[in-house]
Amino acid sequence: MTTGLHGRRRPYGSHRRPIDYSGPAYAALDLGTNNCRLLVATPCDEGGFRVVDAFSRIVRLGEGLGRAGRLSPAAMTRTIDALRVCAGKIQRCSVAAARSVATEACRQAANCDDFMARVAAETGLVIETITSGEEVRLVLQGCLPLLERQPKHGLVFDIGGGSTEVVWIRLAEGHPEILDWISIPLGVVNLSERYGDGYLCCADYDRLIAEIDGYLQPFCARHGIAEAVRRGAVQMLGTSGTVTTLCGLNLGLPRYDRSQVDGAYLAFDSIERICRRLRGLDCAGRAAQPCIGPERADLVLSGCAVLEAICKRWPVGRLKVADRGIREGILCELMQLRGDCAPVSADAPG
Repeated sequence: MTTGLHGRRRPYGSHRRPIDYSGPAYAALDLGTNNCRLLVATPCDEGGFRVVDAFSRIVRLGEGLGRAGRLSPAAMTRTIDALRVCAGKIQRCSVAAARSVATEACRQAANCDDFMARVAAETGLVIETITSGEEVRLVLQGCLPLLERQPKHGLVFDIGGGSTEVVWIRLAEGHPEILDWISIPLGVVNLSERYGDGYLCCADYDRLIAEIDGYLQPFCARHGIAEAVRRGAVQMLGTSGTVTTLCGLNLGLPRYDRSQVDGAYLAFDSIERICRRLRGLDCAGRAAQPCIGPERADLVLSGCAVLEAICKRWPVGRLKVADRGIREGILCELMQLRGDCAPVSADAPG
């Protein structure tokens, strides 16, 4: 993925000239609470896939959803504008197979069915609202190549716009077994709306960490995760805009660069240092930071609080950063179903 100055992201695989590729193309669309993302890719002979076109736009579909329980007219219009672009790219690439999914905002919205009918009528796209469990499964499939073969147990988490998923896994011969997972109904969009312009005083920040930990603690106790962490028997992998943004800041990137972030490690002391620095800035100051920009400036502190809650509950010491997730999981499965891609295992090239 490439970006402009101050974190304005241009998707990897984007093209200004006609697309030139051989072999069947596949498309995966992920409509989240905050972002609308598309990947179009072709399988590679050596395994995995090559992105030939992509799209990503912040649409804030879940804006105001926590208060009203419904998708707002403005949010739906913004999202449909983005989906028209996605539909055009899918059609242009003549894909062999595609899957389009929606997550937390559409799971929660009382008017989701009306919205999906409008999407189909205005864009031709049929989007499936998936369960939290299916979301977890696809995220894990997409991130699988970044998991290490050791330790055998792992925590994988995704801080989304409307929810946060945490997965407890065991790796067996390079493939993960999902032992349990939780979906916390808190993400960067609904939390940032709770606090207005994104400012969090120390007391609010600490209360938010405690609120998140209230969900994590029983999950931790149920599986003895804290004890496994103390033994050094747990690896951690995070996928979200929060994690990738903090990684970019930690690397000192003048602009976001997916090739340097995806698969990098982020130490917990670096997370604490960066979060403390960001908390000392106002919204304009955060917007001026490379890898953040104005579209994410009011969201990042909420994400920092969720991330710090996870790190405090399970002090693994470092986490691996994934700039990948649902779309990559969908693409792998579409290609495998048609015999165009070998199954991926942990530590396999992605």
